[in-house]
Amino acid sequence: MYYFVTGGSRGIGAGIVEYAASKGHHVAFTYVTNVEAAERSRSAALAAAKTAGHEVEVKAYQLDVKDPEQVEAVHDAVLEDFETMEVIVNCAGVNRDNLVVSMDTEEWREVLATNLDGPFYVCRQFLSTLMANRFGRIVNISSIQHNGGTGQANYAAAKAGLHGLTKTLAKEYGRRGITANVIVPGFFDTDMTRESMPQLNKDYWKKYCPMPKGRMGKVSELAATVEFLASRDSFINGEVINVTGGLGWTS
Repeated sequence: MYYFVTGGSRGIGAGIVEYAASKGHHVAFTYVTNVEAAERSRSAALAAAKTAGHEVEVKAYQLDVKDPEQVEAVHDAVLEDFETMEVIVNCAGVNRDNLVVSMDTEEWREVLATNLDGPFYVCRQFLSTLMANRFGRIVNISSIQHNGGTGQANYAAAKAGLHGLTKTLAKEYGRRGITANVIVPGFFDTDMTRESMPQLNKDYWKKYCPMPKGRMGKVSELAATVEFLASRDSFINGEVINVTGGLGWTS
């Protein structure tokens, strides 16, 4: 199959790229500015594919998803480079945390533009290809903060909106063979969580997560969920899949 993954240069996105390649899928993925991180992600994906005995194509594209003109240009480039696209994974996102009373307009708009407008632009652009194929899988990566989180009004609003967008896509295009689902990750062991996750949150997770030793998730476990939702045999559409180890989050 052919995957298009936004935000695929690091963290969960890079894990999805690597896992998809290891399963024999061709992958196009995006990054914003970090060319070195994009190349590391591409190299890791190709190495994983080779280890698994697959020959795949993996290619990175620079893209700021909040710019619809860039989305259109990258879409055209991807379809020139690849035979088609079948699986769209929206993983790109940013945080600009602040309390509502202190949050400036730019902090609000940048997060909404990246985390909600971006997936909309990407889905809108690729839908014509998916409809022509009469098959497609859209997987949008959300957050446990979609129900609200202190200091994250912008982020929570964007992720809640992503759920509404996804459910609408499921209703509008399900009969055309296109499913759309949301994955809500818990805390996963990535460079970003290791660098920026507050110790208080880590302690809470280890104490209350109903998994052995209260461990954080492995990115491969989330990527396997994407793989399942992307399969041709999946009858799941318009659903919110919690991959959280059984622990919700309030703050």
